[in-house]
Amino acid sequence: MTKLLSGRSRTYRPGFFARMFPAGRWKLTLDPKLPGHFRLAQDSDVEFSCLDVVSISASKALLWHTVELRTRSRTDTLSALSADAAAQLAGDLHAFINTHLFGLIDNERERLLDVGGRLREVTEGNRQYLGQADLSRAIASVPGAAAAALSHPLLNADLMPAGLKASLPASFAMITNPGVRHAYNEAFVSSELRKFQSFFDDLDRRSFSDQQREACIRLEDNNLLVASAGSGKSATMVGKVAYVLEKRLYRPDEILLLAFNRNAADELRTRIAAQLQVEEDALECRVTTFHALGRGIIEEVEGRPPQLANWVDHPAGETKVIEAIIQSLCESDPEFARMWAELLVVHPKADIPIEVFDGQADYRRYVSDSLQKGSATIGSLSGVIVKSLQEKKIANWLWLHSVAFEYERQIAVEEDGDAVRHLHPDFYYLQTATVHEHFALNADGSSPFADYAQHAEHKRLAYRRNEIDFFETTSAQASNETLLSTLESELARRSIPFERKSYAEITKALDPVIIKHYHQLISTCLKHIRASHLTLDMLLERAKTLHDKERAKLFARVVWMITQGYSRKLEEAKRIDFDSMIADAVRLVESGRYRSPYSLILVDEFQDISEPRANLIKALKQQKAFSKVFAVGDDWQSIYRFAGSDITIFMRFEANFGTSWQGRLEQTHRCNQLIAETAAKFVQRNPEQIKKSVRSTRPAVSRSIRVIPIDDKRDKPDFAVACHRLLERLDAALGGIANRWRDENRDKLKVLVLWRYNVLDPFEGRPPSFANIEVTGLSFHRAKGLEADYTVLLDVSEGNYGVPSRIEDDELLNLVIPRPETFAYAEERRLFYVALTRASRGVYMITSRRQPSRYIHELCEIAGDEVRFETIEGAELSQCPACLVGQLVERRSKDGSKFRGCNQFPDCKHSEPTVAGRRRPSRHR
Repeated sequence: MTKLLSGRSRTYRPGFFARMFPAGRWKLTLDPKLPGHFRLAQDSDVEFSCLDVVSISASKALLWHTVELRTRSRTDTLSALSADAAAQLAGDLHAFINTHLFGLIDNERERLLDVGGRLREVTEGNRQYLGQADLSRAIASVPGAAAAALSHPLLNADLMPAGLKASLPASFAMITNPGVRHAYNEAFVSSELRKFQSFFDDLDRRSFSDQQREACIRLEDNNLLVASAGSGKSATMVGKVAYVLEKRLYRPDEILLLAFNRNAADELRTRIAAQLQVEEDALECRVTTFHALGRGIIEEVEGRPPQLANWVDHPAGETKVIEAIIQSLCESDPEFARMWAELLVVHPKADIPIEVFDGQADYRRYVSDSLQKGSATIGSLSGVIVKSLQEKKIANWLWLHSVAFEYERQIAVEEDGDAVRHLHPDFYYLQTATVHEHFALNADGSSPFADYAQHAEHKRLAYRRNEIDFFETTSAQASNETLLSTLESELARRSIPFERKSYAEITKALDPVIIKHYHQLISTCLKHIRASHLTLDMLLERAKTLHDKERAKLFARVVWMITQGYSRKLEEAKRIDFDSMIADAVRLVESGRYRSPYSLILVDEFQDISEPRANLIKALKQQKAFSKVFAVGDDWQSIYRFAGSDITIFMRFEANFGTSWQGRLEQTHRCNQLIAETAAKFVQRNPEQIKKSVRSTRPAVSRSIRVIPIDDKRDKPDFAVACHRLLERLDAALGGIANRWRDENRDKLKVLVLWRYNVLDPFEGRPPSFANIEVTGLSFHRAKGLEADYTVLLDVSEGNYGVPSRIEDDELLNLVIPRPETFAYAEERRLFYVALTRASRGVYMITSRRQPSRYIHELCEIAGDEVRFETIEGAELSQCPACLVGQLVERRSKDGSKFRGCNQFPDCKHSEPTVAGRRRPSRHR
């Protein structure tokens, strides 16, 4: 980007390399000779009036940073900038516009007294909370250029020349000194809390907490209420609407409430109508979903509803469309068929170096498909257990191409002096008696393992001495993406035939969850690609930043072709999907063809926001002068990345929407204090999550977090049987104390049985009936928003499909997400938090005794003795004080003496003498 000398015309544009991309072909000129205007050359030449610009923001896009420039009639994105260049452009634009605004104010000083009088009318009455927009609205009622400048949304008093600031009337301190407005608002909130005490004491059938009351009263231009699970988010939205209508700050038809699904919108509508004591049909506030709003905007402008694709309303509709596109491409495009087969078979998981992980244990967990007898193992499609992800990649490539081989076949070689030594090469090809070693060697010949390079050289010498046909591949080739091409050329040189298996053979052999995982990845990436107008070049450029570059480039090409097929399918049918519908609605708002009536926009579950939805909120807010946004959400419960949500929009709320107030809802009405506090500390181990101090209205229930380890049956624990036995025990126990909980309002307690994947459903869709408990079974995701007395969490164990699920935290998502999360399994942690916080009385976690989840270990670190380990029948287990997740069991040493050792051996080697009457070891928090 070029910046000319101060006082002269300044031109801004991306660097030379960035201009090779379509997003980088623009030029913006700030010319002092054009006072009040600046020029942008992009698709066409446009001259902007400084007074028309309502918003300037800089943000991180996929490859570069961007500056978003909004007027009331259009939005322009200036992309392909470095972080510094974007910040400089945004800052210089602000300064250029403010210079013009200050000139207008200075030229009409005689009108400033009129503006000052209008300000006094607003502030001296102490009638309402004053956001910047409220001051601007008052000022804008005064005619003239000075008032227009003073009410401009980008006016920055900090940039105002000292002489001009000193000449302003005293009442202007509310604009020029942020401390004055802040002091006024603090005094107003205190006064309002007293004045409306009885109003908040009985609102939405409850007495509001202090934080809820403050959130209802505060009304900055942009507001974010950061909530906790069970803290009354929806009630606060109902209270906000009731309060502003009671104060007559807005008419009902100026208020818009947005929810993410129909059920949530219906519930909000019902509760608001009940609070306002009107029939739902007579409610003038609009309570709707993003989809219904988008559809309504298009219908109002174009006179007919948008033609939605017939699959969008079906829960599995998009998946079926993606499957059909993949099938069609496999049949019609040999290159796609090759890439898709290699992706599924050879690259089911990213090859990430050990250095990236916190320790060897985490790395072993990542690379292993299963844990048997304490050792990490990696299974391949050929049925062979191999020792590394790279060897698995080779074995699966050989399986895919129908190449016969033996793994670690024993071979006798002659050493010096006629001695015979037996080697076990990684791969042995029977057809040509060829030995293939895959060495863990870097490009410089070094290895992360001691004495490994020397060992490899000894093998090479032995093969040469015995004239054995031999070739090698290395970890360096895996890093520089030549591993598989080297393998293919070495086999071809030996005339070993290979024939790729059919798609039907592949899908039959693969674990169905692998295919489902890729379908979900494609669905998520497809949304981001279409919403952000990403290109194949941009995806391939981003792929260079991932650990497994070969897999990332392959996936980028595959998902690009599927996205093109998806877009063609919509075009041919002359239909749109939900994301397209919202994008079309945004264009109609930004172009001014739709005129927004909404001055106050409230958004529920804001942590689930996606880029298209955020753009719709921005467009509505920017088009209607002086309008405000009030968003409510919980960043700890952001679990819909696969549906296109982007948590960074929530985390960077002020950067996205402008200067804001941020409040908290930290009092939960759901979980008892032990569960609430433990879950809060657990989720906040990710330092990127917003800090909250959660307090419960329910006292702590001692040892209400329980872990039930169960043994394997045929290499897999039977969670269904364990679940049924636990429910029978819980039902019987609650029946014995029914007099403590049963009353005229309830004859059963609620139990949620939750699982990470639906394949674990122990009820097959038909939960059993009990005398004292009402059981519902759901996935972790579907349980969000629900609550129960008890929850039972199934398979809280390590594994690809356990908790955390190792396949969900796939680095391929970083191809399309502008600010990928760096904390390991960040969304899986939030998902487990959601599952933990559904229960008020107690949580039961059923886990594999052999491989309990790392999350159980963390809960034990956090809550200490308050986590109880027990059998399925309820007998307390003796817990290992070292690893926290193992149980001490009686063993015998070689000399026959008894001792107690951890059942997690060899991962945990803790042991202690057997002492009669020994109590369970104490653990400390």
